[in-house]
Amino acid sequence: MKFEPTAESISKHEVPQWYNDAKFGIFIHWSLFSVPAWAPVEGKNLAELSESDDGFGNSMRNSPYAEWYLNTSRIEGTPTNLHHKEVYGENYNYFDFQGKFEEANKTMSADEWADFFKEAGAKYVVLVTKHHDGYCLWPSEYKNPKMPEYQSKRDLVGEITDAVRARGMKMGLYYSGIFDWTFKDYPIDGMENWVNHHVVTDEYAEYSWNQTEELIHKYKPSILWNDIGFPAQCDLNELYADYYNTVPEGVINDRWRQYSVHSDEEKKRLVEKLNKQLAEGGISGILVPEGFCDYTSPEYANEMKLQKKKWELTRGMGMSFGYNQNEDPKYMLKAKEIIYMLVDAVSKNGNLLLNVGPRADGSIQEEQKKPLLETGKWLKINGEAIYETTYWEKQEAETEKGQQVRFTKKGNQLYAVILDEELDASVVIKDLEIPSGATVTLLGEAGELSWEQKGENLSVKIPENIQKQYAYTLKISC
Repeated sequence: MKFEPTAESISKHEVPQWYNDAKFGIFIHWSLFSVPAWAPVEGKNLAELSESDDGFGNSMRNSPYAEWYLNTSRIEGTPTNLHHKEVYGENYNYFDFQGKFEEANKTMSADEWADFFKEAGAKYVVLVTKHHDGYCLWPSEYKNPKMPEYQSKRDLVGEITDAVRARGMKMGLYYSGIFDWTFKDYPIDGMENWVNHHVVTDEYAEYSWNQTEELIHKYKPSILWNDIGFPAQCDLNELYADYYNTVPEGVINDRWRQYSVHSDEEKKRLVEKLNKQLAEGGISGILVPEGFCDYTSPEYANEMKLQKKKWELTRGMGMSFGYNQNEDPKYMLKAKEIIYMLVDAVSKNGNLLLNVGPRADGSIQEEQKKPLLETGKWLKINGEAIYETTYWEKQEAETEKGQQVRFTKKGNQLYAVILDEELDASVVIKDLEIPSGATVTLLGEAGELSWEQKGENLSVKIPENIQKQYAYTLKISC
């Protein structure tokens, strides 16, 4: 159908089946911040840091996000500010990392990246084309009015897009629509300046609009992933209609907030509102959508619940999205954690968008590669319980031993994924009844399994010498 630039027309857009089916995507944060590649590490993610008394200010001053290096280095006395002075000198300008990044990334191979993402089991990829530092990974026709040469001469977006699509994965593009620190010379150190950074000039609004439209028409991304917000001067219904009409299979996320602040009193009320949302919902609370979206994108969410509206959990392999050379490997996700997170999200109508932060030269540290490749290996055996499935009437259960179980379904198939590396000779799933004529198999193993209904509990006999896995899937055919 053709979409009109009205709220009524846009509201009729439905999430395409491919996105519901894909389940697992890879996020890529890679830009100038990959050169210093540094942020303080306290063993807490941004959401957890925001829970202190001065939550938001604390999370800004001690941000574990290496991709926020420019902002945190601008806040006097912060760990990042002190690190920058010690390593690069007090007068070294962040924007001078451009030359170092462009020299280093000459060795980056988009084909190697795409091969890796495919092997990890990803069905889609989302690339950061411009983060808050303002650097563009493509030679845009719409140059930054403050810094016209502040963009890549090499079309990194195009190369990565082509490589990803050549391997059968969908390609999405992230764009920082509202924050651009080439237009603001003061840091975000609290909620008031968070709001101030949402108030942009007409010049910036036009620049942001033009670049977003350029990304839509030049690369036709299957996902348009905006971050934080978008200039209030822009008509989002017009943008959405153009995107959907250009990319019929496209989906948009939820981070398109628009703030019109015309007085100090309006700003004060908005700051109070956001502080309240922060207290109630953490960092994701201040990103709650206020308008149309295809899906929501909670960040570093610790607890997952079934949501009828499609959602996507996003987070880094560690505490940062951009590569952080200061991060202790003990804070990096292991394969088992990734698998359990993915299964949990899928059982509750979610996707998982897991970030990879390459080094400036495009290489990816082993602590990120190994667990993702192990996840891909698990998905080769258990993928039918993940891809192209939907949530069941019941999302969770336990075995008599206390092992966690998650459910997905596909047609007449019910999948019960047991989140444990060990299975006893007999597994009893509590409060699970299946039809008398059902067959039960274990993915990765041949033959049907013996089972019996013990009241409201299902008891399944597990064969000896099964191959070791991080989690095991019982396929119940009804």
